[in-house]
Amino acid sequence: MPAKSEIISPGSYRTQILSRRWLSEDTFEMELRRPAGFVFLAGQHITIQFEGNERDYSLVSAPHESSLLICVRRVQAGVISTALAALEKDADIFFTGPYGYFTFRDSFLKPVFVATGTGISPLVSMIRAGAKAYMALHGAASEADLYYREEMAKSARIYIPCLSGNGKGPPGAFFGRVTAYLANELPQDIYEFYLCGGQEMIRDVVSLVDERFSRSRVYWENFY
Repeated sequence: MPAKSEIISPGSYRTQILSRRWLSEDTFEMELRRPAGFVFLAGQHITIQFEGNERDYSLVSAPHESSLLICVRRVQAGVISTALAALEKDADIFFTGPYGYFTFRDSFLKPVFVATGTGISPLVSMIRAGAKAYMALHGAASEADLYYREEMAKSARIYIPCLSGNGKGPPGAFFGRVTAYLANELPQDIYEFYLCGGQEMIRDVVSLVDERFSRSRVYWENFY
């Protein structure tokens, strides 16, 4: 009888759901059994396969942890996110990976993490892997969508939730988009920016960095 978690072929794995924890009405964290021999770097992602469909998910867990965590936003028309929200514990999951070069670099520059929505996932992995002295901006529509807020607020040098919704939020929140904070609030300096979120946010922040922080470095990962 094959092991519960196994390598199907190089870079292709079968595993099982260990648990599901809802972070908001539409977003949940899913814990997967870590297949033997699966190695990754903080910030990388896997591709989950389901009935002929594929979807990339960044790993939230750190490379040294015993299980794998992903953060999933359930989308009404999303085949895989809907399936993951409904699958029972111990159901088989197939994935390939790891993929990507969005990883933390040790540097003398001040790291600034900028994320929107579930784009916070790879940044949390970097934090759990030991990233320090970072500033974090997390853009969301409401306070309920500030996933991993307590963990980030505790470990960050500066943590700024940026809320674009109804004007209600936790102490220290900035009411506006992450781009507005970067344009008007972040002091002039040389930084190392790590961006993860939608294409529009990535484009706008890269443009702002060119204008205001031209000697800074920028790394990014698009979330679709």
